[in-house]
Amino acid sequence: MIDEITDFLFGLKMTIISGIFLLIAVIFMIFGIDTPIYLNPAWGTVIISGIPMLLLAMTRLIREKWVSSALLIAIAMVASLLIGEIFAAGEVAWIMALGALLEDWTVERAKKGLRNLINLTPQTGRRIVGDSEEVISVDEIRIGDVLRILPGESVPVDGEIIKGSSSLDQSIMTGESLPIDKEVGDEVFCGTMNMYGAIDIKATSLGENSSLQKLIDLVKAADEKQAPTQRIADKWATWLVPVALAIAIVAWLVTGNIERGVTVLVVFCPCALILATPTAIMAAIGQATKYGVLIKSGEALETLGALNTLVFDKTGTLTYGNLAVSDIISLKDDLDEMDVLRIVASCEKLSEHPLAKAIVNYANEAKVDIEEPEDFKMYPGKGVYCKNSYGHICAGNSKFLNENNIDFNIGSKDDLDVDSILNHLKQEGKASIIVALNGEIIALIGLSDVMREDSKAMIESLHDLGTETVLLTGDNTETANYFASRLGIGKVYGNLLPQEKLDWIERFKDEGKKVCMIGDGVNDAPALKTADVSVAMGSVGSDVAIEAADIALLGDDIGKIPYLKKLSNSTLFTIKANIIISMTINAVAIVCSVLGLLNPVTGAIVHNAGSCLVVLNAALLYDRKFDDSIKRIDTENVEHSHYHFHNDGEHSHSHEGIRIIDEIKTDNGIKHMHIHKHALNRQSCEAYHN
Repeated sequence: MIDEITDFLFGLKMTIISGIFLLIAVIFMIFGIDTPIYLNPAWGTVIISGIPMLLLAMTRLIREKWVSSALLIAIAMVASLLIGEIFAAGEVAWIMALGALLEDWTVERAKKGLRNLINLTPQTGRRIVGDSEEVISVDEIRIGDVLRILPGESVPVDGEIIKGSSSLDQSIMTGESLPIDKEVGDEVFCGTMNMYGAIDIKATSLGENSSLQKLIDLVKAADEKQAPTQRIADKWATWLVPVALAIAIVAWLVTGNIERGVTVLVVFCPCALILATPTAIMAAIGQATKYGVLIKSGEALETLGALNTLVFDKTGTLTYGNLAVSDIISLKDDLDEMDVLRIVASCEKLSEHPLAKAIVNYANEAKVDIEEPEDFKMYPGKGVYCKNSYGHICAGNSKFLNENNIDFNIGSKDDLDVDSILNHLKQEGKASIIVALNGEIIALIGLSDVMREDSKAMIESLHDLGTETVLLTGDNTETANYFASRLGIGKVYGNLLPQEKLDWIERFKDEGKKVCMIGDGVNDAPALKTADVSVAMGSVGSDVAIEAADIALLGDDIGKIPYLKKLSNSTLFTIKANIIISMTINAVAIVCSVLGLLNPVTGAIVHNAGSCLVVLNAALLYDRKFDDSIKRIDTENVEHSHYHFHNDGEHSHSHEGIRIIDEIKTDNGIKHMHIHKHALNRQSCEAYHN
């Protein structure tokens, strides 16, 4: 009950009303309007802001055994009321309420990301019993049950494939940009999506033991580990309260004037100290927003300046997470790159595989006429076959070509070895497609994730600032090492699951390092929560990652990371300067109070002037320039893309003005991904979700 009253009276509306009463009292003082003490407008401020502050101080002292700054302000307020100085009592109470309100705005953390993660858990499964199948709740699935996963469906529980082959999108678990080919005997994870062929699996773990549930538990546990923060004034309150009381009592006893003692209490109130941190943080958050950076936690901004280790995910963070053709290697003298592209694009034209789509997109950009294929066949997890004017085409992996009795050496140039080229592409972290024409290998296609243009410069800037960089990724080690070497990242760890990423973050912290994690995927959420500070890619990153992180780069401009560190350093400097200003003003005011140069009313005015000076100094941070290369953006008008999956017909949002891509037909309708554009202000995006 007490907490509810405190929360209501410390809310925005009541704080504004309280401030209006205090303003009326000031106007009465300026124009010399006398009123009976019981009609002083400042009573409104005392009741609205003073009562909850008094309750808060008593609750912390009695229930929590915590001597906080609220106790000192409560003592000053009560003392002022006892000698009839209503304005002074109202002023210190209102400044306290304002500081609490500002701080609440800077530390509020959303919980929506965890709900989004929980919603990823499949609710039904397709169980096979004899020759029939039935759709059942995941709660009814038992270990050993045989489940069928059709194209476009999510895997309901962890299991092992016992029939069929396919490619699965495991990005939710590993962050890998490519679907992973799976066949009989391979493990599949709960929540991952079956892209192509139907597969039967045997359930191996259920419910709380599933990989997705463990991921959810990791995020919950990491969130619970976040320690509550205290304001600087509260940290110092243990000695502020007794020192203030001692000086006030001595001043009263020595001078015989109780008014001087009360004045000491009024000017000693750490209101400027309370405002020092939240005002500087709000100004910094406001500046960051102008440049497309959403900072959700004031604590994160304070911590960022002390960081010495930045940990990056790869896919979608340092890279765009989009596949593109990187190599076209012809193995026949009479075929150039464009000939090879015409041949393979025709064969891949009807395929739904991301590698196929990347090749077709590349051909379209090169303005290549793509021939319609005949007798097209797709073999999930292996490759494709078709006929066109060139002849019989096979395009896929080495296993697919071996199954079609195609010799790797036939048709190759004398100076080119297929196996060595494939190994070289693998070492560079590239996917490869082998192309055969009429039973002869004619070409190799290499595809790679596209690195962000400013990633290398960003890493170099961080090194210049004395910051260590680390790469943690779910991609294979060869891919991780290749990208890290191109960027200049010193430490690289690949093949990591979410738990292993989290383990590395905790290991770094145990070594005494201050760690910032930068990622974009659901699989990054536990590590983002565990790091001292976390940054998510706001446009293409998953909602779960964005909500788990302290900071979101709304425009996905990774180059703003060094700017963030500079902003944090400057914010810390401003906070320290504000503390020095507030303490200096308080010290001078205390001396003046003891000497009788200030009374409770003038002391309250000086006290309020100190608070205003702190706010003005913090406001200067808003327009300060840190890096000329960082351009201001119009967050209300600049558009960005957002990717979103759902089953067609199973949504409550608008499809007006969107583009549907990557449709997958299933027995339950059409599952598709769509792309839409909207202003960077997230509220403008709500119509496209749910």
